[in-house]
Amino acid sequence: MARALYGAPENPDFIVGLDQLLNQLKFDLLNGTKPFLNLIGFGGSGKTTLAKNLCWDPQVLDKFKENIFFATFSKTPHMKIIVEKLFEHFGQPKPEFQGNEDPVYKMRNLLEQKAGESPVILVLDDVYRGSEDLVKKFNIPISNLKILATSRAKLNLESCITHRLEKLPHEDSMTLFRHYAELNDTCPQNDLANQIVKCCGGLPLILKIIGSRLHGEEAFESWQIMERGLSQHGGSIVDSDDEVLATLRKSFDVLDDKPMLKKCFMDLGLFPEDQMIPVSALFDIWTELHNLPEECYAVPYIDDLTLRNLSTLVVTRKVASEKDDYYYNNHFLKQHDILRDLAIHLSNEKPLEQRENLIIDINENNHPELWSEPKKQGISARLVSISSGEAFNSKWWSMKPDGAEVLVLNIGSNDYALPDFIKYMRELKVLVLINYSFHPSQIHSFELLGSLPNLKRIRLQRVSVPSLCKLKKLQKLSLYMCTIGPAFESCPMDISDALQGLVELNIDYCKDLVKLPADICKIGPLKKLSITNCHKFSELPKEIGNLENLEVLRLSSCSDLKQVPDSIKRLQKLGLVDISYCTSLKQLPEDFGDVCNLKTLYMKGCSRCELPDSVKNLQHLKVVICDEETAASWETFRPQLPNLTIKQPNAEINLNWLERL
Repeated sequence: MARALYGAPENPDFIVGLDQLLNQLKFDLLNGTKPFLNLIGFGGSGKTTLAKNLCWDPQVLDKFKENIFFATFSKTPHMKIIVEKLFEHFGQPKPEFQGNEDPVYKMRNLLEQKAGESPVILVLDDVYRGSEDLVKKFNIPISNLKILATSRAKLNLESCITHRLEKLPHEDSMTLFRHYAELNDTCPQNDLANQIVKCCGGLPLILKIIGSRLHGEEAFESWQIMERGLSQHGGSIVDSDDEVLATLRKSFDVLDDKPMLKKCFMDLGLFPEDQMIPVSALFDIWTELHNLPEECYAVPYIDDLTLRNLSTLVVTRKVASEKDDYYYNNHFLKQHDILRDLAIHLSNEKPLEQRENLIIDINENNHPELWSEPKKQGISARLVSISSGEAFNSKWWSMKPDGAEVLVLNIGSNDYALPDFIKYMRELKVLVLINYSFHPSQIHSFELLGSLPNLKRIRLQRVSVPSLCKLKKLQKLSLYMCTIGPAFESCPMDISDALQGLVELNIDYCKDLVKLPADICKIGPLKKLSITNCHKFSELPKEIGNLENLEVLRLSSCSDLKQVPDSIKRLQKLGLVDISYCTSLKQLPEDFGDVCNLKTLYMKGCSRCELPDSVKNLQHLKVVICDEETAASWETFRPQLPNLTIKQPNAEINLNWLERL
């Protein structure tokens, strides 16, 4: 076995918590038909350790014997050097290359020869996204050849099985830490060790670094200093340990050629740890902050952050298989706590007055020093995030972030007054206010928003929305898990006057909504109206036909909705309608076929809804998404609708996320 593992001769000395994933990888390696395996996880998660352990597994060794080649790719792989090592590993003379393509040609000949004789596995460690073409050069159409690539981001490879390495649970983290710190059950440092491990975020490399640093340290005071150092930084090991920071920076440095994606990664730090980040809120921020023409231009950044393993996408409810007009109200991002700490650390590297992202945490009425007295220099941040706990008493200091374009308020109290300095934020374009406590928060001083000339987007989550004030420039209002009765019932003016420029209105999971005020139907610019998951909602105003610019109408999962007004036939620009899971809806309006520009109709879970004969006039209708029984009803009209496609996707509903919101 002297040359069985080129470049990685050592077998990992101690691993924990990887058995299940090891068995999955081993099964795919020994029994699977696909040539590529991709093991992904961000820096320090244990990818290399698991890959090495796989190579030393007795069953793997028994099949591949000495035909196991392990090479580190890194950020700038050199094909010639890798091929030279491959020849050396197999005991072949060092090749002479003629031109840039010759290394690939000679390598493929060698692999064809060796894999033709017995099974071969190539382990390509630490492959950076963008190196897929180079990885593909190692693949030859021989069943005896397997390739395992480890990477921080998911690789774009055909015929590939992807496995994701998650963080270690606390019990396994303790076991690993105690091993490197050489703690036994009777050591007095065990309680401190428990606190230290919580700050390591389940990352094996960080547990090893900190555990090894405390190895042999018998002085109780040294352990206290380590624990205190982490606690003083809010539990952020990134701020307290240079070696850990250097390790994590590698996950960020891969974005050097994508400055916009770097900013998007750092923006995830605007939201509290261990909380779901609404993708639609990120769309609001990025669309306005980066001058994107439409929200759809923000989608690639979500995909890229997920593919690069810098965040995890959670879809809470999926009704259709394809993206619905870039509707992402059911999409959230989750980020590892340590990656969030890294985003905040990077945001805080510049002096306070020069930071683009100003992130402030307030707990138990402790406020940052910068608020206690006026500053000589202003604050130039474009994004401001303020997180306040339940004990915060809404007393605000003298900070005036006059140039901020985005304000994110993360709150945890039953009563909350908007900060007085909002009235000075003349450049503010986006306000995101999220309450993370169980009960809706009562919001005060909402009228301050009426003085802001550039405020275009507001997203409120789990709050009792107060009486609306005049918001002339507001284009998008999103109300999520809110109590909205006071806003609609106590408004001192017509809602159409308060929201005269509104283009998009989203109302989701608002349980007290019974009917939509008729005044909303006077808002001329309104193009998108979404009322979803509002189970008491039973009535659309008959004036809905006055919304002559309406293009999208979503009413999904409104189980008490019994009818759609006949006036919908006047909506000549309406291109998408979603009535999925409106289980009380017995029929569509008789003249529904007059919605002449309708292109997409979602009817999943509407098996009791009868179709009027007029639907045969929907000549522009391209797609109907529905269940089997409704599909049979639409088949009757297929001769009159030759361009119609009927889809029957399986719904995927996951309600576990509600516990984390």
